[in-house]
Order: sequence, then C-alpha cells, then structure tokens
Amino acid sequence: MQKRWDIFCSVVDNFGDIGVCWRLARQLQIEHGLQIRLYVNNFDAASQIIPGLNKKQKKQIIQQVEVIFWQNNTAFAQDANVVIETFSCGLPAQYLAQNPNVKWVNLEYLSAEKWVDDFHGKHSKLSGIPQKRHFFYPGFTGKTGGLIREANVPGRHSDESRNPATLTTLDSDFRRNDVNVLNVSLFCYPNALVTGLFKALQANHQKVVVYVPKTGILPQIASFFGKNAVSVGDKLTKNNLIVEVLPFLSQAEYDVLLCNCDINFVRGEDSWVRAIWAAQPFIWQPYFQTEETHLLKLNAFLDVFYAESNIGLSKPLSIDSFETKNRPKPLSMDNLRHLHIAWANNQAISAQTWQRYLQDLPHIKVHTLLQAQSLANQPDLATQLVNFCNIN
Repeated sequence: MQKRWDIFCSVVDNFGDIGVCWRLARQLQIEHGLQIRLYVNNFDAASQIIPGLNKKQKKQIIQQVEVIFWQNNTAFAQDANVVIETFSCGLPAQYLAQNPNVKWVNLEYLSAEKWVDDFHGKHSKLSGIPQKRHFFYPGFTGKTGGLIREANVPGRHSDESRNPATLTTLDSDFRRNDVNVLNVSLFCYPNALVTGLFKALQANHQKVVVYVPKTGILPQIASFFGKNAVSVGDKLTKNNLIVEVLPFLSQAEYDVLLCNCDINFVRGEDSWVRAIWAAQPFIWQPYFQTEETHLLKLNAFLDVFYAESNIGLSKPLSIDSFETKNRPKPLSMDNLRHLHIAWANNQAISAQTWQRYLQDLPHIKVHTLLQAQSLANQPDLATQLVNFCNIN
C-alpha cells in the first residue's frame, strides 16, 4: 500500500516556497512512489510554477500530485501518514486535530550556518497537541538533510544538457554559443541595484548578453535603457551590453538556462540550489532581512562552498581533463565576498570588483563544478526525508 503524504505551502511574496514544494512533491511521487497532496494558499503564484494549474478549480490532480487550494474552510483529508509543514508556515489546528497519528515534519529553510547541524532532526512537543513536531534542516554537510536533487540531476553536467538548442525561447545569438560572448542569467529581488550591475558589465570590453526572465526588476531595466517600460521579447542594447527579456520560465526551462550561461545571478532558495546543480559560476542574493541577518547566511555559505577543504576529490569526474592552468587554486575570497555582499546589500558592484571576478572566473568555474560533484555524492533531501520519517 502506498503511503500518503500531505505538504502544506504558504506562498509569502515570492516563488521560492512554491518552487521548492512543487519540486519536492514531484520527486517524492516519482522516485519514492508516495501519494502526495499539496495544499497551497495562493493559486495565483502557484500557477506560475505548477504547469496547467487551473486557478478556478480548488482541487485537481497535476502530474499525479493532488493540488488543493488551502483556505480557512478547507475540508482536510484524514488519511495521511506524514505531513510536511514547509518553512514554519503553520498547520491548521483543525488538520492536526483530525489527524492525531500523522507524523509531523517541519521542513526548514536552507542554510549553511553551523548551528543547523545541531538542530537538524530534533523535535518539540506543543501543549494540547498530540503530535511531535520534528525539525528537518536542508544543508551542505552530512549532519543535515542535504539538498533537493532529482536522480537525473548529475546528468545535467553533460554536454547534452548544455545544448543551447533546447532553449527555444532564446535568440540565435545565444544558440551560436560564441566563446567571445559572456552569457549571464539574471534572477534577483527587485531591491537589487540592477543599474549598477549593468554599468559594471559595460565596463568590460567583452560582449555581454544578459537573459532576464520576467520578474519585478523590469522597471529598473527600462530606466537604464531610457524607456518607460520593457516587455517580454524585447532585446535592448547599449554599447557592449545586450539584455534579452524572457517570459517567466518553467522550472525545466530555467534549469536549462542556468546550465547554458557562463554566470548566473540567483536568489532565495530554489534558484540557488539549481545554480549549484548547473555547476556554473553564480552569485547568490539571499532574501533581505533586518539586522543584516541575510549577511550571516551569505557569509556562512561562502565559507562552506568556497573552502578548498570542502571539495571531496575521492570521486572526481574527469578532473584530469582540466588543463593545468584551470585546475583549482586558492580563490581570492576577499573580492568574491565583496562582490556578493555588495549585491546582497543593494549596492553597486564596481567595475574593478567585476573585472577581478572575471579574472578569477576560470578557477571559480572549476571550483563550482567540483563542489557540485562533491555535493551530489551526498544523499539527496527527498531520500533523507523519507528515511527520516521511516525511522523516527
């Protein structure tokens, strides 16, 4: 008999939460044979991620996952073995009362902070509630719950996965894959100083093509090019800089975009993890928080991801194929950190900082690939989550 799992997703103000939940729901169904119900409180946002979601239909099955509109008067089923509360969204009291024997797991946000190792797997007991609340932390070490990674993800490092022809939404300039062109994807929060980034890109004499999926940064792009507005399909040029405005991409299309770009600007959690699996250099923008909490998370990640000692070389994939000049070397962390912090703090990235980053790019590229391979050797989050629920 298949086990049934419920997943609760509360969409706050971005797509990261529903993006993670949809990937997880699909993987649990496909790779682990579970029956999945996904409760979502915002179908408008969810429809951007879940293909074919009918916003007017409160309950529907999409790709063998039952998707249910979650609201105050939702009638909850009472046959779940496990319930996943994502990102401390809070489970309805009615649901907990109707499912006294359900195993309750709170899937937390991804972080590289050291305290995550100690808190992963712990539980708490709330007064008047029969279930224990278990805390499951994604992370980058063997003491955490790992990263979301489908079984076919390591294969995306292959040449076939980087075939630009698979991205039919992009123009012919991209599909030519000109080695003299720097291809950049840009997915960031609206508070990022996009105009400052574009000025730094222009300071480079190399042709730069920036691919921007439709998001809230389009007004900044319009302002930079002296326009009232820009739309999907626009191709904007200023000196050596070309900006292509793409539609809001599906998760599958976005994953391919990441694999085909030389540098990826990503944000939040879902696109951050996908950038790692794309194994291409990336700059991460954490969600802005008061008291500079986001910088603590950023610095913790930089310390972990770019530490040479954290690359597991026991099973390197064709490391001998790299030319000697492109083999890993100790990275210049000062400039790398300065660039990330400026971007995360809505500051302009200087032309000098960007040039130094480009000088380090061959070594960053090799380092990122090796780190992706090392992390892919760890058990993935969905597998660890299933094992955790079977044991605890």
